[in-house]
Amino acid sequence: MNGRLQSVAIPRSLRGSSDPAAYARSFDVEWTAGRISRIEPVEAPPRGILMSAFVDVHVHIDKSYTVDEVGAAEGDLETAIARMRAARPGWTRADFRARMTRALDDAWRAGTRAMRTHLDWHEAREPLSLAVLLEVRDAWRGRVELQFVSLTHLDLFDADGCAAARARTLREHGGVLGVYAYRNPACAEKLRRVFEVAAAHELDLDLHVDEGLHADAVALDCVAGLAKEFDMGGRVTCGHACSLSVQPEEQALATLQRCAEAGIHLVALPATNLYLQGDWRMTPVQRGITRLREARAAGVNVCVATDNVADGFYPYGSYDLLETWGLAVQVAHLPDPGSWLDAITVNPAKAMQLDWDGVRVGGPADFVVAAAQSAHELITPAGRRRDVYRGGVKI
Repeated sequence: MNGRLQSVAIPRSLRGSSDPAAYARSFDVEWTAGRISRIEPVEAPPRGILMSAFVDVHVHIDKSYTVDEVGAAEGDLETAIARMRAARPGWTRADFRARMTRALDDAWRAGTRAMRTHLDWHEAREPLSLAVLLEVRDAWRGRVELQFVSLTHLDLFDADGCAAARARTLREHGGVLGVYAYRNPACAEKLRRVFEVAAAHELDLDLHVDEGLHADAVALDCVAGLAKEFDMGGRVTCGHACSLSVQPEEQALATLQRCAEAGIHLVALPATNLYLQGDWRMTPVQRGITRLREARAAGVNVCVATDNVADGFYPYGSYDLLETWGLAVQVAHLPDPGSWLDAITVNPAKAMQLDWDGVRVGGPADFVVAAAQSAHELITPAGRRRDVYRGGVKI
């Protein structure tokens, strides 16, 4: 499909090496046969912002839209976990398929091209959600590229020696190995076992770490050391890391430096963690979001993702990643917001090892054109109005 857009802004963080004018405000963009063929700077003021399609690197589509069934946890992570555990045995294939399909459709229409979902997997046998996800992944191929992660409590990771069997299943189906780690007894020893299994089966890792506001939660620092020891640079993603926000600055910055050296990707989940962290008996003082600005300054690949939607962990929200990005900009005080649009596009694409698809000649005409004329306007509902293109065709 051929086409043209006139006078659109292209955020500098999303431009490729073929950028014809680093400081131009507006560009005309043309595409031929579904790929960008020309990017030309123009003098006219911008009439919208063009971004590469979004990449949502941390979601849970197996349990989305269940809040009316399980109830909202109101800031208590353990309550949410318990309620989900109690409800899960009653969920059918049809339930999983309906939720996953609705999530993917919402994300696709909002401009997302790829997602990585975590699947609860606490027992030795494969969860029912996996079989459904594999079917849904095939059905959505070409619209949303879908990756999946096994989400297992760290204490249960190798119960009865089941870790190797889980790893073989992941290897067979192209999955990623994952655990949830938070102040576990013998945490370092158990995380080492996770890395041993990942290395033995040549699997990438995607870990929930330190999702709470206890300064002694230091799984992220342990993961950084293990990633370097096992030479897994670029293959380890860590989500949450809320405890960094309450640790002494010197300690937190040292951990982030080790993450940068180990090649770890860090994912902030602002919506869910603002809801789950902090004291619900009063207005919360602590924000429950990791140190985004400090992580970027240290050289860490920083991403922002959706996490939960309308379930016990977060009873609100949607799969509009641009809205989640706007929340992160506000609560984390991110300056120059346009420079942070890579956190929902090219940075998570790197974490998922997808082809880089920033706005460049030769790149795919898969993009989102928002009505906003500046990055600050992207925070507003009017500015977030958008057209979504795939292969140069507006969906």
